[in-house]
Amino acid sequence: MAKLYFKYGAMGSSKSAQALITKFNYEELGMSVWLIKPSVDDRDGADIVRSRIGLQAVAQVITPEQSIREAYFAAGRHDVIISDESQFFTPEQIEELRALVDNEDVPVLCFGLRTDFLTHFFPGSQRLMELADSITEIKTVCSCGKKATVNARIDANGRIITQGDQVFLGGNDSYVAMCHKCWRDKIAQQNGYGDLLV
Repeated sequence: MAKLYFKYGAMGSSKSAQALITKFNYEELGMSVWLIKPSVDDRDGADIVRSRIGLQAVAQVITPEQSIREAYFAAGRHDVIISDESQFFTPEQIEELRALVDNEDVPVLCFGLRTDFLTHFFPGSQRLMELADSITEIKTVCSCGKKATVNARIDANGRIITQGDQVFLGGNDSYVAMCHKCWRDKIAQQNGYGDLLV
């Protein structure tokens, strides 16, 4: 029986690489994979899913206004759906993925971030946390050696940014994965405080 999977991690945790490896594994077994991504993520090209280690594949781009269900049927039936940067899908689109699992018995594997640079849920991620049958954390580490859970947004001088739009595309030049304590401590240090309650 098919399931809805949410595999999340902080920036740099190899989410895209794992999505592409999973795609390869299914295809090696002769199965058809529908790889999708939200149109918001156009860093590597509108229809490219690319990992930091160099893996890449062409994906179908889904706009916020688009019905994933309709796009799935228009693309032709597939054995599995894999989505990258799933946090950028709308809650309604996540519900459509859930319906494809339930009604079409198609496994859906969603890879993405859980929270933004201020540790708040992305709407798509929140809906995935509510609806997924399986939730797995893809772990990465902070520079201090602890598990990184925060996607710290940084400026050109390496200072942590604590204001701005929820969506800001960038890579290693714009984000650093940190543990919560290091993130809090660095913000406090920048602001001249001894401690910061966040």
